[in-house]
Amino acid sequence: MVLSASKLFATLAGASALCYFAIQGPAKAADIVDTAVAAGSFNTLVAAVKAAGLVDTLKSPGPFTLFAPTDDAFKKLPKGTVETLLKPENKAKLVKILTYHVVPGKISSSEIAGKRLSVKTVEGEKLHVNGLHGVKVNSAHVVKADVEADNGVIHVIDKVLLPK
Repeated sequence: MVLSASKLFATLAGASALCYFAIQGPAKAADIVDTAVAAGSFNTLVAAVKAAGLVDTLKSPGPFTLFAPTDDAFKKLPKGTVETLLKPENKAKLVKILTYHVVPGKISSSEIAGKRLSVKTVEGEKLHVNGLHGVKVNSAHVVKADVEADNGVIHVIDKVLLPK
C-alpha cells in the first residue's frame, strides 16, 4: 500500500496529536463560572456572581443547571437596575435573583424536550420549563442549550428571571 504525501502527513499529524494527548492527559474541563467567563457574553452575570459572593458555590462539584442570562438580557432590565443590585447593601436581593437561575442537578435539553416541568431552584421557588415548542423558562427563551461544564450545564436565556 502506498500513501500519498497528503495522506501520510495527515496520518502523522493524527498520530502526533494522539501522542501529545496521551502524554499531557485530557484538558481539564471548565466549571460553570469559567465556562461563562470564556464565553464572553456573560460579563454582567459574572460580575453579579462575584458581587453576590457565589463564585465558590458555582465552582463547587455540583452538579448545577444554570439558566444564564446574556449581557443583552441584563440590558433589558430598567435603567439603573444592575448598578443598584451590584451595590453591597443589595447583596441579599442579588443572591436571591441569581440563585433563582440555578437548579440543583444537571438537566439537559433532552430531558426537557417535549415536556412541561416545574423545577425547584436553589433560591427555593420553582421555575416553569416548557419544552413543547422550543424551550422557555418562565417567560425567557433558551437561545442556546447544553453548554457543558465539568460541574453542570448552562442554558443561555434571553431574559433575567425575577423571583416573586
